[in-house]
Amino acid sequence: IAAPLPADTAADRGDRLGALFDEHYPRLYRLARRLVANADDAHDLVQETFLRAATARRPVPTGQTSEEAWLVRVLVNLRRDQWRRTASRNRADARMRAAWPRQEPDQESALIARSAIWRALDVLPPRRRAVVVLHELEERSVREIAALLGITAITVRWHLSVGRRDLARVLDSRKGETR
Repeated sequence: IAAPLPADTAADRGDRLGALFDEHYPRLYRLARRLVANADDAHDLVQETFLRAATARRPVPTGQTSEEAWLVRVLVNLRRDQWRRTASRNRADARMRAAWPRQEPDQESALIARSAIWRALDVLPPRRRAVVVLHELEERSVREIAALLGITAITVRWHLSVGRRDLARVLDSRKGETR
């Protein structure tokens, strides 16, 4: 009486994603263009949105309004994550600037600062150090780091938060050593 449902093949998913792209790209690009400073960032944001649609565990809801609502929600959430990341970096940068008075940049000062940072990184536990280095120095995304280290994105964010705090504390305690 009940026939099995057809299996969702990769070709079907690819066709569906292509149809979603053709139908919703112009609207998503216009929205992204309003949310970011330049066209390249808007293209990247829309591309990341469709990448999320391609890798989502559950398929994108069907129906014109459901599809668009899902894609818009993903795009806005991605942008919100970018804003949070930027705000977090700005706060960390401000703390670092407040902790270290600005001096004339010269090779000796740069070498001392680099040495102090690497010594401070050595104090961190290995996983936390890896997360901080991958994110702050190699500019990897939280998702990439999670995949590389085999941990969740939430754990990566936690390690970043605690790692930044630990680094600020260690650097602040060693501030007098470099003078």
